Amino acid sequence: MSNTPDRRTFTKRTLVTLSHALERTALAAAEDGPMVVLALFQRAPYFARERQVYDRIAVRAAATVVCMVADEPPAAGTGTHVVLLHPDEEAAREWTVVVLTPRFGAVLNAYDREQVDGSAATLEAGRLFDGWWSLRRDDALHEVLRLRSMLGDRLAPDALAALDGAVAYVRDLPAGTGERRADAAVRFLLEQVERDSARLARRQAAAADRPVVSGPAEVGRWSGSGGVTASGTLPVALLGVRVPAAQQLPEQTGRRAGMLRNEGLLGVLGPLLRDADRMTRLDDDTFLLMLPALSADDAVKLAHRVGADLLAASARDTFTPATAHTVVTVTRQRPFPVDHIRQALSWAERQGIPVATLNGD
Repeated sequence: MSNTPDRRTFTKRTLVTLSHALERTALAAAEDGPMVVLALFQRAPYFARERQVYDRIAVRAAATVVCMVADEPPAAGTGTHVVLLHPDEEAAREWTVVVLTPRFGAVLNAYDREQVDGSAATLEAGRLFDGWWSLRRDDALHEVLRLRSMLGDRLAPDALAALDGAVAYVRDLPAGTGERRADAAVRFLLEQVERDSARLARRQAAAADRPVVSGPAEVGRWSGSGGVTASGTLPVALLGVRVPAAQQLPEQTGRRAGMLRNEGLLGVLGPLLRDADRMTRLDDDTFLLMLPALSADDAVKLAHRVGADLLAASARDTFTPATAHTVVTVTRQRPFPVDHIRQALSWAERQGIPVATLNGD
């Protein structure tokens, strides 16, 4: 029996690579069955991306079980057993892949921290997880037993029978004596790749002047619309900021005045952002701050600080607006509810409310 490796922090980008590697082991030709494969995907869109892979795995495995949060069971190939998770249960935050045969085992288990690495190119790629992985058969066996206990009677009878039969077969045979060597080699290779990737990401982040997204279209790309994303995962605080139009400011008319006003506004907003945060200009008078994993209370405090800092900056620079209307919400929706932010800002302007909150999800 081996000891479970220490947990560490992974980005989603690394977990995708590890998951694909484990799935390749399930697809490799080998006469060491029966094989069982279990995977927790968090949300249905993540499974949809990998469905064809799991259709192929199901042809080879005695039991293939996939689990996720979904309104209804997604389409899956013959032999794939789908278990629906409740959004509030702990398993809904797990990312797990386990492959087990009598002679081989591989496991990846990670738990969503609901935080993000600010150096990542997109919100999805930078999502952070605490987890561990192993290429030792007994680690995979223990993980299969844990999942079987957790899923309980939600597994179909034929899936349970296949799972229990395979586990009984595994227990009758000793683990391979050389698997620790393979595990150590692969672990070293992955650590080297991660180290090189982190070094490149730090250089790219250092080259950026400030965390500003260029426009509304880029908001979608950064938040995941250009790839695979899902509602219900990482919470993001959104803070809409609307300042008076340039012509409404005393003695500040013309294109140059508007540019100076925006420079002053960016000078106030930019220093408030963390490495993981992003900001974009939605229109001439409206900016959106996107703040991953920031609580609703902290986002409201930040909104009030925006107002205070603008007032102080306007005393030093007449082009910087002294007032602004802000709207705060925390959302797990993808794409972000930007239109709701705009509507709420218009309402706050009409009501003369400096800081308004919008119900999140």
